[in-house]
Amino acid sequence: MKRMLALFLAIVLSLSVTACGQSNTKPQQESVTETQQESTALPEQETEAAVFPVTVTDQAGRTVTIEKEPKKIVSGYYISTSLLIALGQKEKLVGIEAKAAERPIYTLSAPELIDLPNVGTAKEFDMEGCAALEPDLVILPLKLKDSVETLESLGITVILVNPENQELLTEMIELVSEATGSQEEATKLLDYTEQTENDLAETLSDVEKPTVYLAGNSSLLSTAGSDMYQSSMIALAGGSNVADEITDTYWVYIDYEQLLAWDPEYIILASDAEYTCDDVKNDPNLASCQAVVSGNVYQMPGDAEAWDSPVPSGILGSVWLASVLHPEQMSEENCNRIIEEYYETFYDFSYSEK
Repeated sequence: MKRMLALFLAIVLSLSVTACGQSNTKPQQESVTETQQESTALPEQETEAAVFPVTVTDQAGRTVTIEKEPKKIVSGYYISTSLLIALGQKEKLVGIEAKAAERPIYTLSAPELIDLPNVGTAKEFDMEGCAALEPDLVILPLKLKDSVETLESLGITVILVNPENQELLTEMIELVSEATGSQEEATKLLDYTEQTENDLAETLSDVEKPTVYLAGNSSLLSTAGSDMYQSSMIALAGGSNVADEITDTYWVYIDYEQLLAWDPEYIILASDAEYTCDDVKNDPNLASCQAVVSGNVYQMPGDAEAWDSPVPSGILGSVWLASVLHPEQMSEENCNRIIEEYYETFYDFSYSEK
């Protein structure tokens, strides 16, 4: 009997040791292959794990709970896609908006995104294609709010974003970073933007503010009023938006009579304008306009992103415009340095070598 009892205990002990060995081995393998972090990073892992589940309020005012850190993300909006790159989340993207190949920022900083499945546009969103990717999180523009109910009925978590001005852009960055567990990266991005804003404000504190007319991409006679992102961009660059009296939250069409009545000192074309500076300078309707007479007609650069739109790098639009309006205070050399530093820091490429 004693021998049988000893044999039974030996078998139990053997099974216990084997089970312990298996329990220890599996987490170690997951740590290397899934998180690719060393065991010394354990405190940081525990902190990140404690973040989820997290409940956020998206920019449609919806309360959304993200149960665990998203591993597969679909972004149906170019602004949120660009932000995810800056937040170090590009490897998690499994689907993005259509026409990705037409956006230089992807080619420069994340060319692998161009080959991802596209989920369409705000006008033609591919609901089935999005669902087939089995994402943990979907980020959509406010225009696609009607798609939310269907996606959520499939068990897919969705947040809506609406970065229509600088305040809403900041809010979006904070929202997306909280939903993806990338608050540390968001803090760096927002701190950089805030510091650049403060530097511009200090540098341009005593300048006279020339009047500026910002023309839209489809027509010279479309412009942005005071409630739009573009107006704050002009103000931060030390300019005065002649269209500030317009309070619409979208591009507004005017006529030549109104443009001549404003008589801006500078005319700035959108980065993706379908017409050229020469077209404006040679327009007989604008022969008497100050900007045309003095030759102060410029187009916003668009070699990486459209800085005249509420993208994460939008602060660079104010930096560039300041160098146009106030070259003595913001030299071309200093402007180029800031742009280079930004893209090397947050998008890991050299703007000057693009």
